[in-house]
Amino acid sequence: MLKTLHIENYALIRETDIAFDKGFVVITGETGAGKSILLGALGLLLGQRADTQVLSDKDSKCVVEATFDIAGLGLEPLFERYDADYDDTLILRREILPSAKSRAFVNDSPANLQFLKELGAHILDIHSQYQTLTLTESTFQTQLLDTLAADSPLPQYQELYRQYSALKHELEKLTAQDAENNKARDYNLFLYNELCAAHLDADEQHELEEEAHLLEHAETIKEALGRVAVMCDGQEDDGVVPRLSASRSALQQVAPYHDGIESLCSRLDSCLIEVQDILSEVASLDDRIQYSPERQAEVNERLDLIYRLQKKHGVDSIAALLDIRQNLERQLQDADSLDDRIRSLMEQVDKIFAQMQKCADSLTASRRKAGVTLEKQLMPVLSQVGMGSARIVADIAPALDYGPMGHDTVRLLFNANYGGVPRPLADVASGGELSRLMLAIKSLVTRRSLLPTIIFDEIDSGVSGDISVAVGVIMRHMAGHMQVIAISHLPQIAAKAGQHFKVSKAVEDKATISRIRQLSPDEHVTEIAVMLSSNPPTAAALQTARELIKDK
Repeated sequence: MLKTLHIENYALIRETDIAFDKGFVVITGETGAGKSILLGALGLLLGQRADTQVLSDKDSKCVVEATFDIAGLGLEPLFERYDADYDDTLILRREILPSAKSRAFVNDSPANLQFLKELGAHILDIHSQYQTLTLTESTFQTQLLDTLAADSPLPQYQELYRQYSALKHELEKLTAQDAENNKARDYNLFLYNELCAAHLDADEQHELEEEAHLLEHAETIKEALGRVAVMCDGQEDDGVVPRLSASRSALQQVAPYHDGIESLCSRLDSCLIEVQDILSEVASLDDRIQYSPERQAEVNERLDLIYRLQKKHGVDSIAALLDIRQNLERQLQDADSLDDRIRSLMEQVDKIFAQMQKCADSLTASRRKAGVTLEKQLMPVLSQVGMGSARIVADIAPALDYGPMGHDTVRLLFNANYGGVPRPLADVASGGELSRLMLAIKSLVTRRSLLPTIIFDEIDSGVSGDISVAVGVIMRHMAGHMQVIAISHLPQIAAKAGQHFKVSKAVEDKATISRIRQLSPDEHVTEIAVMLSSNPPTAAALQTARELIKDK
């Protein structure tokens, strides 16, 4: 429950501190006095966006702080998720700086707005008169039936729907990918088969290029080798070898006459050996080098294939072609495995869909049962607020598709008059009827809700007289198991409250300010009388006020 509220430099409020009691609390005041300013301040604590326009003093910061009793609400896991310290007394604070920066604190530790929003969903329900329009929305009506259901399978359905949506999204993604793969699969297979048929070897290009170069000049090389053989080992005395042999013989004859000639003979021997070795290699090369037009054509054809493949794939080596072949093979294997994954995923989607469909049917049955409960339990409450002839029916029809809330289209049909045909709320209910209907629904829902506090902002709009007394009684009954805070302009409702605050305006230092203070029991009586008549109140109004208060 909301225990205290401190507001500083917010709109018309310079500074105020409010301590709230348990049970039924009412806030009254003349129009424009600033009653709804309190809701705006509380909204900041629940994570609403901040605006420097709310600063009364533009040079000072705005501070809104509230304490809540959250014992027994089971919020410890939420605090753990946000790595925050838990305490049964929750302190929320929001600061808006003149620089337009905003800071939030949970139990005096910095916090983000998402944390505030999630906390707010568990501790406070603020219902304004404008929110009554949500009663006409299908989503609200669906949630209403799920709340009233004894054991709604909605959580199980939503988990199945989450799984189904995720699997379906993955299937759509893979199917699109498979469609793209199919466009390229035939071409990739052609490229892969072409590279496989080439039987490429990483080292063959260099060897083929050398052989091609050799074959291209084979005849010229053999001709040169032949000339060398003739010049070195010529006929009679015109070759290099015969002349070297003759030179050695001539020196050998005169060697005994000079010591240096013997070394010249040795050197000529070495030259003869070297030339003869050269002749041997020339003969060997001449034997090995064979000019073959057929082989030359074969080598050139092989090189043409290699060069064509390299150009086609934009590479300059066989190693790169082999990498491409390997990559194409992997792509083709992936495409095949993708087909397997798609088939497996389709089976999973079908399986989850069948489970989701079954759960959705249970959800529909649960809502139909809750619809009957709603009609039965709502009728006595509507009778209290002067709508005893009204009838409300939950119309549940199949939706076009399965969604996060199931496979139902829920419409609350309403008829305010006996014997009429129920029609959609938005078509037939007036503003006052919607307000009373929403109050009646809230009174049912809060019995099943763990929310400790609900705030009504002029939900009594459009009601008066005995009906307003009944509205006050309903709120007082609601306050038996939760804290109810009502911003009201009706004395019949204010009279049912256990704690009464009055909001008023005043002019100080040439500025309009708003004040709020708790009324004493005597002031409570007087204020009810003023609301009934005038200020000062008449004796009759005071007596009526006492009777209204006594009846609570």
